[in-house]
Amino acid sequence: MHIVTIEGVPYDWFKQLQEIHAHVFDGANLPLEKLERKEGLVCLLAVKNEDIIGFKIGYTHPDGIFYSWLGGVHEKKRGQGVASQLMRRQHERLQALGFKKVRTYGRNERKAMLITNLKHGFDIVSTFVDKKDRHKIVFEKTLE
Repeated sequence: MHIVTIEGVPYDWFKQLQEIHAHVFDGANLPLEKLERKEGLVCLLAVKNEDIIGFKIGYTHPDGIFYSWLGGVHEKKRGQGVASQLMRRQHERLQALGFKKVRTYGRNERKAMLITNLKHGFDIVSTFVDKKDRHKIVFEKTLE
C-alpha cells in the first residue's frame, strides 16, 4: 500500500473516490462540485494495486484551522492500521503547509474513528447537534 497526497481535487481518482465514499458512508453521494468549492483541499488516498482502500479529505476552515472532513477505509481493509497511516501522513502534510491545528467531527455510531482520533492526540473540545439532528463530537489537535 502507498499513500497518494493531492492538493486540490483528485480528478484522476474521482470515480474511485466516489465509490469508496459511498461504501463507507452508506451509499452517500460525493458530488464533484462539493469538492471543487473547498478552499485548500487536501486529499490523501491509501492505494493498493491501483485501488483506493482508504481516504482522508480536508480543507482550510474559514477560521484558519484545517478541517479534516471526510475519511474512511474499505470494510475489508479495516483493522490493518490504514486509517492511522492516513492520519499520520495528513498531519505531517498539514505541518509542512504551516497549519498549527486540525479539527474533525465524530459521531458515537462510528466508535472506531473516535478511538483513532483519541489515540492520535486529539482532544474533545465540544459537541453540537447538526442540521440532521445528529449529535457530533468536536475534536481538535495542536500540530507540533
